[in-house]
Amino acid sequence: MSRSATTSYNQPNKRGGSPRETEGRALLEAARRLAAIQEKPDDRDSFLENVRLNWRLWTIFQAELTEPESQVPLEIRQNMLNLCNFVDKRTVEILADPKPEMLTVLININRNIAAGLLADPTAAMTEQPATEEAAQPKAPQRGISV
Repeated sequence: MSRSATTSYNQPNKRGGSPRETEGRALLEAARRLAAIQEKPDDRDSFLENVRLNWRLWTIFQAELTEPESQVPLEIRQNMLNLCNFVDKRTVEILADPKPEMLTVLININRNIAAGLLADPTAAMTEQPATEEAAQPKAPQRGISV
């Protein structure tokens, strides 16, 4: 791993915030890096370095989710561990045969999970519907939800 990638990943979070926000920002940064190398796949060293950096991030999540003291609800933990397993398999495939188009799924996963982590869960609870129609429950949306 290059010094710049290691330095930026290991720097303390200057913005502060909750662990959720930190994880969300880390996923967005990893997605940004993967998207950037997807545009310049000829730099093989950078390509592999950033794929491994993303893998390391997901390995950290996996380790946290398998801790017996984890506060993450069981269903979410199981879903995230399944996602970690998918990321592991996809990353091994990419490292064995680096193709830029294979990064798209990892980029999308990172962005979707980050969106869930960075969403303000209290905002939805405190907002008052403007009309009676707005107060009616909506059908659940498909997609990744954290």
